[in-house]
Amino acid sequence: LRFSCGVWGGLVQAGGSLRLSCTASGFAFDDYTIGWFRQAPGKEREGVSYISNRDGSTFHADSVKGRFTISRDNAKNTVFLQMNSLKFEDTAVYYCAADQSPPTVIGGLIMPIMDYWGQGTLVTVSS
Repeated sequence: LRFSCGVWGGLVQAGGSLRLSCTASGFAFDDYTIGWFRQAPGKEREGVSYISNRDGSTFHADSVKGRFTISRDNAKNTVFLQMNSLKFEDTAVYYCAADQSPPTVIGGLIMPIMDYWGQGTLVTVSS
């Protein structure tokens, strides 16, 4: 199983936009819920968004709701994260991950417990 991830938009200033994508291989992509997670320096990994394989429903953490949008293209085995109105505090390494069940959400927080993980992509937002 492998994720190939990238970021479109380069270094961005606060208020700008970026799009992340991860293309998966080695497993039946459309059988899996896909999530985006992030980890800032000195902080624990946190869930950002996820999209169900069953009905395409999505969930976004409160910290990104209204600014980030997750989507998937099953024909291309690819998941996207459109990030708008970026803030300095969005700076982190972003990971995509896959699981056959949606992640547990506790108190609005997406638990970072998934079966398979990508290698991480650095997003830097300058203030």
